[in-house]
Amino acid sequence: MSAPTQTKPKTAGGDDFSLKAILPPLMAIIVGMIMVILDSTVVNNAIPKLVEYFDTDLKTIQWTVTGYTLALSAVIPLAGWMTDKFGSKQIFMITIALFTIGSVLCGIAQTPEQLIIFRIIQGLGGGMVAPLGMAMVFKLAPPERRGSIMGVLGIPMLMAPAFGPVLSGYLVDSVSWHWIFIINLPIGIIAFILGYKYLPKSDRHAAPHLDVIGMCLAPVAFSMLAYGVSEGGTSWSSASTITGLTVGGIALVLFIFVELGQKQPLLELKVFKSSDFTRSIILTWIVQLALFGAMLIVPLYLQGVMHYTALETGWILMPQALCAGIGMPISGRLFDKIGARPLAFAGLTVISISLFILSGISVDTSLWVIIPCICIMGLGMGFSMMPLNTHVLNSAPRRLVSRVTPLTAAAQQVVVSFAVAGLTGYLTSQITSHAASAGANANPLSAVVAGYGDTFFLSACIVTAGVALTLILRKPKQQEEEGTAGGDNPDPAMMMGH
Repeated sequence: MSAPTQTKPKTAGGDDFSLKAILPPLMAIIVGMIMVILDSTVVNNAIPKLVEYFDTDLKTIQWTVTGYTLALSAVIPLAGWMTDKFGSKQIFMITIALFTIGSVLCGIAQTPEQLIIFRIIQGLGGGMVAPLGMAMVFKLAPPERRGSIMGVLGIPMLMAPAFGPVLSGYLVDSVSWHWIFIINLPIGIIAFILGYKYLPKSDRHAAPHLDVIGMCLAPVAFSMLAYGVSEGGTSWSSASTITGLTVGGIALVLFIFVELGQKQPLLELKVFKSSDFTRSIILTWIVQLALFGAMLIVPLYLQGVMHYTALETGWILMPQALCAGIGMPISGRLFDKIGARPLAFAGLTVISISLFILSGISVDTSLWVIIPCICIMGLGMGFSMMPLNTHVLNSAPRRLVSRVTPLTAAAQQVVVSFAVAGLTGYLTSQITSHAASAGANANPLSAVVAGYGDTFFLSACIVTAGVALTLILRKPKQQEEEGTAGGDNPDPAMMMGH
């Protein structure tokens, strides 16, 4: 346990290493990650207030979430190229600065359109923070200590989802919704100063070829498809729906064609040739589609139907994140013994049961029915997500494994954007449909509750399809292929996204 020499623990063997030596740069990374992950959780709880403040509809405000996640997906694959070209320290500080500036702009937005644009700026800054932070910590810690050091990084990943809605609720109720964004200004300044002072200078490398065509096609494809899905919630035959799906579909086909022909593609689509990988990632998408959509719908229901305040909603939602945090380490230990299939089957089964129970909600449904359901959803998420993420990595051909994390992290954000756009559009259309069929004399609240019930039922059906798919999961064959990445296998926790 000798004292460290200067700040060079990153390549130190175990002898010269001490946690104290890397604590300052580690704090810079953690503060930056907490800021970004917190921001991803605080907005969901504030959406009803944003709808009211801007005097607009849910379909418009949901783009503050959809635009943000699409921006994240656009920049995540660029993290590796940018760090090679300009150095990881420089890019980390630029992304922190961009995210902070975007946050301040969000806090002073005057129209919903401005807020959506500024949220996209936030996403462009925030998308690289987690992958860059993980990569820098990976280099700072010696191999024999990486597990414990990476575990420290798990703290913001678990704490931010738990306390984000509570913080959001307090600020929205007691201060102003503007502060859920402006609060990032002092945090961002602290992260920037810590990074400038303590992050080690990183070497630049010859940057690989940048897939410019893929970089242009991907945002067009995914944003237009998300727009088409959102509009489809109202009418699948409308001009806006058809336009969005057609333009997005054509761009997606071109994107796939371009990526398969590139030697160094933006996203490594060749990995889908592995049937094991394809099965497991489709299953992961199904879980994300239902869960992240439901995580947006529940706070809307609590505030819009049950009339809880934003702060009360935050406290009600906290047990869900805590249950997910309990389930993750347990499932991680069990995964090594029994594999992904039984854990995914059990996790998705309890999620589908809780969603089916929620689909039967009525005006008189008690909070003590809803809280156990969302706790079960959190536990099911903890039991299924990490094993599935690990299974995805294990299923990838060894020579492509280092390129799997950018693909899966970017794809997760796209799926979340589809979930938010699709389920909010579906919710709106179902409420309108029930109100029209009930007639003028009916209780309008009954139509709203019925719309939420239909949306939970759709989510439950999606997860049930996932339960069936778990039955075809199998232990992936370990193929030793050329270009094996040795010890550079990515951490499945990095796939958890924002």
